[in-house]
Amino acid sequence: MIRKWAMRAIIAYLLFGIAIFLYLFYWADTSIPEALKGTSADPATFLNGRELELSEEYSRIRNLMFFLATPYEWLFYYLVLILGLSAIFENSAKHISKFFVVRNAIYLFWLSFASLVVMFPLSFLSYTISKSYNISTQVFSAWMKDKLIDFWVQYATMLVVVTVLYALMRKFKRRWWLAAWVVSIPFSIIMMFIQPVVIDPLYNDFYPLKDKQLEAKILAIAKEANIPANHVYEVDMSTKTNSLNAYVTGVGSNSRIVLWDTTLERLSDDEILFIMAHEMGHYVEKHIYKGIAGYLLLSFVGLWLTAKLLDKWISKRGKDWKVEKLTNIGSLPAFLLITSILLFVASPLTNWVSRYQETRADTYAIKMTHDKEAGIKTFQSLTKSGLSQVNPPLLVKIFRYEHPTMLERINRIEDYKIDDTSSED
Repeated sequence: MIRKWAMRAIIAYLLFGIAIFLYLFYWADTSIPEALKGTSADPATFLNGRELELSEEYSRIRNLMFFLATPYEWLFYYLVLILGLSAIFENSAKHISKFFVVRNAIYLFWLSFASLVVMFPLSFLSYTISKSYNISTQVFSAWMKDKLIDFWVQYATMLVVVTVLYALMRKFKRRWWLAAWVVSIPFSIIMMFIQPVVIDPLYNDFYPLKDKQLEAKILAIAKEANIPANHVYEVDMSTKTNSLNAYVTGVGSNSRIVLWDTTLERLSDDEILFIMAHEMGHYVEKHIYKGIAGYLLLSFVGLWLTAKLLDKWISKRGKDWKVEKLTNIGSLPAFLLITSILLFVASPLTNWVSRYQETRADTYAIKMTHDKEAGIKTFQSLTKSGLSQVNPPLLVKIFRYEHPTMLERINRIEDYKIDDTSSED
């Protein structure tokens, strides 16, 4: 029976992969609408023939990798359960220590290590593809270093989360999900404070912006946006990627304005100011706090659903998996599987909200800078540096895109009437 269900899961995954491949490479329409051909949103106007070909190739491959990776993770958790590996990890932890926290640490290490090994081929393939298309500039040793940092940061974070979660499961038999939701609120806020000053520097070197004239211009618009920042940071990303980016991170006194060095090297001051105005638009529109509120609502519903499904699943299949009860750490793969599926199901909604907020930030940037040309050139440069599809397939946009498509962003700027808004302001 176990082999039967394992084979069914593997076959289902392979069939899904074939369907997604056919959709992305043969069925999906990524052509530019006739009405927009020849406009600034048409990639043929700012990419040469080879770049157009590469952007389509690279985007299709990256989209395929995205759709294969998430179900691959589900397959891993499912096989860990039905093949009894979770029970083996748990028994190993029990034999080594009698202490709850130590057992959790041992079990989580084995599960995390197994996940690292199983997911490594996809990660390495993704890295290799990025290198072959000259998106990634990172040498293998540096890439592996980041992977190991990722492993230990995620392990440490998960150890705290899992230990608290299963302690709550033991204490609150029926309402553990509600207790977990309440505890997640301060934890999420703490993580937002420590992310820019503790975790981010583990991966990259951050230092004050060398161009003090540009820094003065950025801080001037930051002051106008009431962002409590006294410095602008640049980060050495050119050793890792040819892509461009800039962002505002953290909350309160831990807020940081950050520019990738690739952005500084390739964009003009006006284009950089447009990007920064966009990022500051998120701050002005209070998207961080709205995002926290949305997260709390979704996590409330998600944890409630997870509790219901997990309880039924363990009751019906627990004996087959050698997981006696919900409070056993061996049930963790089932918890992770359910939450991952729910997050994927919710992604069309969360992505839609994110795209709406990004549109608002784009509008704020135009209002603040009054520079449509800089905005259009910025998005064209982002498209070129990342070999992005200007008009991606519908399923890709729904499940993957947290930003509007470049077609939408460039066309919206092109049609925006600055004089009308500036007279109102």
